[in-house]
Amino acid sequence: MADQTPLPVITAWASVARCVVASARLLAKRRVRLSRRYVGRYLRFADGAVSRVYRETVVDRPPPSDPAVLVVGFRLRLVRGRGHDLFRYESLLNTPLFVGFPGFISKLWLANDEHGLYRGLYQWDGAGQAEHYARALWRVLALVSVPGSIHYRVLPSLLREDLLSNPQLVPADESGTWWRLTAVPAPVA
Repeated sequence: MADQTPLPVITAWASVARCVVASARLLAKRRVRLSRRYVGRYLRFADGAVSRVYRETVVDRPPPSDPAVLVVGFRLRLVRGRGHDLFRYESLLNTPLFVGFPGFISKLWLANDEHGLYRGLYQWDGAGQAEHYARALWRVLALVSVPGSIHYRVLPSLLREDLLSNPQLVPADESGTWWRLTAVPAPVA
């Protein structure tokens, strides 16, 4: 995997600005919705951490022709205790910063785990577009994240639904364990 770096500042913020405009159009057309399908589910990762899905955002659009899963992780700076609850509520306001990026389909928002790591698990149409988004998002996350804590992983040719039903589709590798899903326990009835 190549070294991960943010986009140049001007390129990143121009991409975010275009996204906000596209997001406004999607919101005006009521094409952005919150789904409850995975909310409350717990996902286990190869680093041993368990994260709870607290929100799912979906854009109504055709299924991906070039599917890719994107996993993003970061640790918030200066947020402790109940501040995490406030962040999870406030984070809904960040929706216009990502739903308008080309290729975005859906995002599972994962609460901070026992290591303080927040994750996003996205479905994207196009691995290159997912990579561009992750590198632009880096500039936004850098404003509120612990330096050095931002990471992402693009998994090309993969549907999120397939990954959630069979995490073993993605074999272990040397690039770390924070991003690799290992189990999705069945929901509690």
